[in-house]
Amino acid sequence: MWKSSAAFVMVMLAGQAMAQDVVGIEICTAEKTMERRTSCLQSNVNFLMRTLSKQAQEHQQKIDAANRQIDALKAAVVSLQTKVGKLEAAAAPPPAKPKEPAAKQ
Repeated sequence: MWKSSAAFVMVMLAGQAMAQDVVGIEICTAEKTMERRTSCLQSNVNFLMRTLSKQAQEHQQKIDAANRQIDALKAAVVSLQTKVGKLEAAAAPPPAKPKEPAAKQ
């Protein structure tokens, strides 16, 4: 339902901006008969729906690629944290032994 509303708004905005050419959108106000005007508007709606679907798919692909990159970076951070932990453990001085109390004579 929201898709057709968005398409309708885009068609209305395209109709108001007569000086601005939008590739693929026809100006339907020039049509004389109601059937031709309706057909023209439907053609515009179909074009806008295809364009919105294409854009949504492209953006979803970009989001998926970004999520894959984020996951790879998270794995790299975990790996680096593990290596740093091992290096810190190896560089730390051994724990001091507690001194034994002096023997009584």
